[in-house]
Amino acid sequence: MNIGVFGATGTIGRSVVAEAVSRGHRVMAFTRDASRIPVDTGSVTWTVANVLDAQNVGQAIDGLDVVINAINTGKDLPDMIANAVALPAAARSLLKALEQHLSTRLIVVGGGASLEVQPGLQAMDVDGFAEQLPEMLGVPSEYFTVMLAHRDALNLYRLSNRNWTYLSPSAGQIASGQRTGRFRIGDDQLLVAGDGTIGDMSAEDVAVAVIDEAEMPRHVQRRFTVGY
Repeated sequence: MNIGVFGATGTIGRSVVAEAVSRGHRVMAFTRDASRIPVDTGSVTWTVANVLDAQNVGQAIDGLDVVINAINTGKDLPDMIANAVALPAAARSLLKALEQHLSTRLIVVGGGASLEVQPGLQAMDVDGFAEQLPEMLGVPSEYFTVMLAHRDALNLYRLSNRNWTYLSPSAGQIASGQRTGRFRIGDDQLLVAGDGTIGDMSAEDVAVAVIDEAEMPRHVQRRFTVGY
């Protein structure tokens, strides 16, 4: 398949690119900053593109079978919080671009705070959730803004009739680690360990879940989750 990856220089995006290449797919990696294109690009085609510009996106994704949105909103926590609005803005841009590419699939790697902890109750709506973020995830309470933006983006996808899939990992932190290829898969419910805790997840295994979905669509026009 021809696969394009927005956010290809980020932790998850890099892993998605590597996983897709390892399975023999043709990969186009998108970045806003040409200086971040690696010197050794291997078999990957790198292109400068702005995910917030629908016209630019429409041109960039021409000929692709699957587009993967793995963007991050900043290089550090303050930057991510300040630019959280980019998440729903990217959703609008991608959905607009896909109006001219009706057969192209979109897979988005988003946040997990909107997963349900019980029927009808999302984790982020639990009383005191934002105040507990420093203890739970080691991030400031202001990071709740990013979680709200992820949920706003998800809701935009849900209102669309485009060919989208949204992955919300059930993980406290996602970082480079080991590729195991072993994890649980769920729908809208947060996956927790036997003791009720939420574990971390490697970016490599998130990438496995993304490319599995690209190769064999199981969650078209809906959200799913993965976790250990």
